[in-house]
Amino acid sequence: MYSYAWERGVSAASWLSINTMENNGDGKRGLPKLREIFTRQRQDSDSSMADCPDIEFNYDDADSPENEIAEFYSYTEGPEFQLNLKAWEEVCGELGVVPLWQSASDTSHRTLIIRLADHLELCNRSQRMRAARAILYIAQGCWGEVQSDREQVMWARRNVFLLVQCGVWSSFLQLLHLEIENTGGNENQRKIAISIADSADLRVILSVLYTIVETLRVPSDDDTEAQTQTRLYFCDELGQPQGEDGELVAMTLLGMVTRFCNSSAPHFPIRKVLLLLWKVLLSSLGGMQQLSVMKNAYREKYGLQPCEEDTLSVARTMRASSPPASAADLIEQQNNQKRRPFRRGLMKQSSLDDSVGELDLTAAADDDEQPTNDMDEPPDLPRPPSPRPGTPVPNNTTNKGLPWTPKVRQKDIDSFLDSTRVKFVGFQLQGDRTSLAGLPLPIHEGVKVLSKHVYVSLSEIQIRQEEEMTRNPLSHPETDIPQTPAEILYQAMLPTLPQCMIALLKILLAAAPTSKAKTDSINIMADVLPENMPTTVVQSMKLGVDINRHKEVLVKAVSATLLLLLKHFRINHIYQFEFMSQHLVFANCIPLILKFFNQNIMAYVQSKNTIPLLDFPACVIGDPPEMTAEALEDNSGNLGGGNTSPGGSGGSPSGGCGEGGNSNQGCVSCCWRNMYSCTNLLRILNKLCKWKHSRIMMLVVFKSAPILKRTLKVKHAMMQLYVLKLLKMQTKYLGRQWRKTNMKTMSAIYQKVRHRLNDDWAYGNDPDARPWDFQAEECALRACVDRFNSRRYNSTIDPDFEPLDNCVTSVLGRPVELTEEFKKHYEVWLQQEVFSAAIDWDQLLAPNI
Repeated sequence: MYSYAWERGVSAASWLSINTMENNGDGKRGLPKLREIFTRQRQDSDSSMADCPDIEFNYDDADSPENEIAEFYSYTEGPEFQLNLKAWEEVCGELGVVPLWQSASDTSHRTLIIRLADHLELCNRSQRMRAARAILYIAQGCWGEVQSDREQVMWARRNVFLLVQCGVWSSFLQLLHLEIENTGGNENQRKIAISIADSADLRVILSVLYTIVETLRVPSDDDTEAQTQTRLYFCDELGQPQGEDGELVAMTLLGMVTRFCNSSAPHFPIRKVLLLLWKVLLSSLGGMQQLSVMKNAYREKYGLQPCEEDTLSVARTMRASSPPASAADLIEQQNNQKRRPFRRGLMKQSSLDDSVGELDLTAAADDDEQPTNDMDEPPDLPRPPSPRPGTPVPNNTTNKGLPWTPKVRQKDIDSFLDSTRVKFVGFQLQGDRTSLAGLPLPIHEGVKVLSKHVYVSLSEIQIRQEEEMTRNPLSHPETDIPQTPAEILYQAMLPTLPQCMIALLKILLAAAPTSKAKTDSINIMADVLPENMPTTVVQSMKLGVDINRHKEVLVKAVSATLLLLLKHFRINHIYQFEFMSQHLVFANCIPLILKFFNQNIMAYVQSKNTIPLLDFPACVIGDPPEMTAEALEDNSGNLGGGNTSPGGSGGSPSGGCGEGGNSNQGCVSCCWRNMYSCTNLLRILNKLCKWKHSRIMMLVVFKSAPILKRTLKVKHAMMQLYVLKLLKMQTKYLGRQWRKTNMKTMSAIYQKVRHRLNDDWAYGNDPDARPWDFQAEECALRACVDRFNSRRYNSTIDPDFEPLDNCVTSVLGRPVELTEEFKKHYEVWLQQEVFSAAIDWDQLLAPNI
């Protein structure tokens, strides 16, 4: 009982006082006192859940380019923008050029960029970095000459195309490799306190690279045909090895992340590295639209039907469900039921009516909202007798269908046929999927319905091919592997993939709001803490907002990177996905994500850790704003939920309400990056646990059900969909009492999650879920993955499986190196092995019988 109260947020002292009152004989006051505590805690929270408006958020590959570039810069490095302008003026003065970019011609622009690129190869470090800052000023749109944000964006895009066409990208890649191996890293490693000043040069180089990638990643309607070709060629080149060493840009950045986490380079600006890594992967591999096209192309290649339903597209048409109830509402509703008892009819009801009656009784104990919401039971079910006449239903009412087409696996049909044959015939027919002799007619209809909704996934085909190549390595050799960007990346990541996954999860753990500061953890604040700590209240407030914003951006970058890699590896080959997912599970990714969601998630998605006046380019255009403590407080209260896209739509070009845009209560804006991070983490958790009983049991062991149920308070259809999927996986293990007291959550699962025919997820009858097989399941999967990696990517081939040359001409014509000892005793060998050996040539030429 105390554990229940502790989970609901009641302190130990409050519970002890309630328990003492009950033991003293005043038991009647215990329940009202408990209800009073719950009510007071709910009123003291940040917002009441009585209204529960929809969250205004549109999920996409990334936020708008303007917001993404603004998040790349921290507020602490705001004064460094003036250093870029100063470097530009000094270089122009040395070259004898007027420092006015807009008034010069295109020919002058190209000539100046080429001359600046030559300065990048100077031996003098200060002159080299001054030219780099001047190029960064050009990439930023020469903001000293513009009058508005729109003008800055226009000039920045035009200048980035010029920089790429003049070869600046390759020059800055060389500078990046030079800075990574710079000896200054050893000096920074010995320093006690690392600040933003230790990474000044690296941040300039990464800023130029990020501005180029982010600008060319998104197409524009104003681009010319030449610019479109330049953009497509650049994105293709990002997925290929570059530079003298032939290394992928993504691998260079992953190496920086690994070195940062093992404390060999603590001065690396990890925020900029992670953001650049994410955008490089997004540009080279492709986003959601490219993934959908690639998936259908792969399915067509294997002779499968294309997928007509896209999860994200269907989720955008859904309505958000009402959140689950709090403890105070549960107690109040229970008291109302006691004062108003339910009268059951005298006539015996059918089983369907009984189940509906039970749903009506228990549904009121599971949600804050009244029963009239979109989580109610379907309207076409018969209802139990009521003491008063029901409200007449209009004749033009139409029932809404399910949002998804039901699916069934071939494995489920096989198990269904095996069980029914044993029941009705008495024996099984292994491998027979067509013979239905001796089975009743309803079984025939059931098999027909199941066969109609069979869905064969890419993973099943790929696993089947791997099994064939394992059993028959000679007759089914490995064919030519298509060198797609995902395949090239996986081959490069394979030796260091475990270290990369651990490094990314370390950063995610350090940036999570629920993590506590530790002395031995990595210092993720190295590129946000100023060299001199703040001395005024305004500086302290600004630094506090900057630190919180910095953590949120890190979570966003890590979650997006992990999800993008999982999605592309899964389409490219299922065992590549399994290899990465197993290392994430071994590195405790599942409890880490659950720990992340074990917070006030509603407050997190509505956080206001943004100061628009200090975002780039608003901080450099026009007169600098005067920052006071009152202005910061007023500004943070009017941010509208953080970093939203123009028009207040949270990244949505249309500005609809939530995803469906049909809420009657209105919408509330949110912090786009935090909603994006939460959705990504839920999708990662789904991918790790889907069809894996051992990992589903990890969700049960770590008590994820109450954490996920609290996440349903965020009224956003897509986010709730992935939460309900996670709850559906583990429902059969949570027990009958949990299902009975969470009937509205069960109803939401029925309405929103895809139906798997003959899947008894709500009842707990799962023959595949054997607790003693969990470890064996992971070991078997690991063996398959290791066999795949060793066969496909290991250069050494087993000599027993090498191809044999049977051609007489090629065998006799092959040069043979004879040893000196053999040449010396050649006559002896000839006498013993040839002349003295009896050979029955008739037996040799006889056919084999």
